[in-house]
Amino acid sequence: MFRFNSKFWEEARNTLPQPWLLLGSCGMGKKVFCLLFALFADAALGAERAFDFSQFPLQSSPTGFVSQVSGAGKSGDWKIIEDEVPLALAPLSPNAPKAGRRFVLAQLAQETTDEHFPLLIFNGETFGDFTLTTRFKCVSGSVDQMAGIAFRLQDEKNFYVVRASSLGNSFRFYKVVNGERSPPIGPQIKIPAGVWHEMSVAGQGNQIRCSLNGQELFPVLTDNSFAAGKIAFWTKSDSVSYFADTKIIYTPRVSLAQKIITEMIERYPRVIGLKIFAKNDANELRVIASNHQNEVGEPGGKVEATVLAKEAPYYAKGGETVSVITPLKDRNGDANGVLRIIMKPFPGQTERNVLARATPIVKAVEARMVSAKDLTQ
Repeated sequence: MFRFNSKFWEEARNTLPQPWLLLGSCGMGKKVFCLLFALFADAALGAERAFDFSQFPLQSSPTGFVSQVSGAGKSGDWKIIEDEVPLALAPLSPNAPKAGRRFVLAQLAQETTDEHFPLLIFNGETFGDFTLTTRFKCVSGSVDQMAGIAFRLQDEKNFYVVRASSLGNSFRFYKVVNGERSPPIGPQIKIPAGVWHEMSVAGQGNQIRCSLNGQELFPVLTDNSFAAGKIAFWTKSDSVSYFADTKIIYTPRVSLAQKIITEMIERYPRVIGLKIFAKNDANELRVIASNHQNEVGEPGGKVEATVLAKEAPYYAKGGETVSVITPLKDRNGDANGVLRIIMKPFPGQTERNVLARATPIVKAVEARMVSAKDLTQ
């Protein structure tokens, strides 16, 4: 169940530091919203990602995303197109253009199935505390004209979503758990089609805040269903919708895999390198954790792929190091990842000795795994 968090407003006022001065540009009617935005954004500061659709060719699907569907029907048709978008900042001169042609993300499929919710999921990261802002435009649709953002998404049947409807004139928030949609929260409000609007959603712990065109239209919500997850662009039925200027400010999360790597390096001083490999949503085997952060995201090699496929360890000897590359198995005995252990050798050390030294590390890592999902959470 959702509940309105009335105490949040009191705490926000009581904990407000001197940055009231930073809100001087906000009108009096928007001070509460500006305050909340500043508090949430400050809590989420640490990293920023902007989605630049101009880096992709026209009529292509953006890389780094996966298209899925929640409910019935086929996946959406997500393409990069060109559209006129108002400038983010006001022109310096009254004669300057107020809009320009830009590359934007569009959902173009027009499937009229009612319980049909196309999702374009960003594969890159999992977000816990964050503030996401995007511009959107509802273009057309006979059944629906909606645009939204799904967040803290676990899969196509479990996520939160905030969405705007031009046909239904509403701004709503709800959650989907095991494919079942909760009662929506939000008001009736006119949202003209064919016009660019701005939507913002922020998650801080179990508190969720949403706004439309700079205005909070319902109080802060509290819900404990999903602490972190993916973000996705969302539409409904035959909605043709555009998105642009999407930005997310967030607190980088330390995955369980990375925590395990740090613990193992501290526990075993003769280990000089540890990497965990796992497959992403695109079925690519990549480094998801390492004691060298710059290696995270690198692709796995032929050895790692063979170890995972055959579920058998591999021993390698270098000039001043020895390595064991071994499959990582969950509690069901399924190999869901690969662990590479690089160690300092002992004089006269044999392959059997190296494998024996690696065994307690492998067992310690596997003891923390329930499923493949645990590797990236």
